[in-house]
Amino acid sequence: MGLNSMLLIFAIGLASNLDNAGVGIAYGVRKVRIPLIPNFIIALMGFSLALVGGLFGNLISLWLTPFTCQLISMIVLVSIGVYVLSQQYLTNKQPEAVYVFNQQRLANETMEQPSDNYFFRVLRNPEEADIDNSKSIGISESVILGIALSINNLAGGFSAGVTQLNILATASVSGLFSFLCTGLCVIFGLKFAAGRLGEKATTISGILLILVGIHQVIS
Repeated sequence: MGLNSMLLIFAIGLASNLDNAGVGIAYGVRKVRIPLIPNFIIALMGFSLALVGGLFGNLISLWLTPFTCQLISMIVLVSIGVYVLSQQYLTNKQPEAVYVFNQQRLANETMEQPSDNYFFRVLRNPEEADIDNSKSIGISESVILGIALSINNLAGGFSAGVTQLNILATASVSGLFSFLCTGLCVIFGLKFAAGRLGEKATTISGILLILVGIHQVIS
């Protein structure tokens, strides 16, 4: 594996999981903890979706020219990057008191209704995973949160697979960065209440995904 391939794999893994850092800081600021096992489950989801995306991308690449594969990779990564950036402006930020009130209301609704709404709500906004307001992410909550946070990994894995990068290495790096970004940034948020830094991490994630996508074509 060449140096350029290794750097691309690390760039894809980092870009796919910087959004986890933003969510981790947001949880830390709200004093919500993510224990070791739930964090491992979230990382495992990141690894798994990156691997599935990579296998699918690798399969598609068998019937396409190298340039077409690079073009598809660019479109996927740039699209995800633009989506990540746009979510910050499309999502209305709520004052903390309103957030807590809504979380309690949503918890009551979840006890009364099927979990479908909860699943899609977390996909739209991963910060809502602590639906029972326990101030700790449980195992069942971590599975849904892991899926929500791993959509970028699915796209990153696909990009690696379609451009013939090492799929297993990409999935492993994605899982590692997921574990580190989520776990360390929850601790950081708990200690420093750095809410604004979480938003910057999400912005950097979107920009980095776009840059890696563009690099796939011009390299």
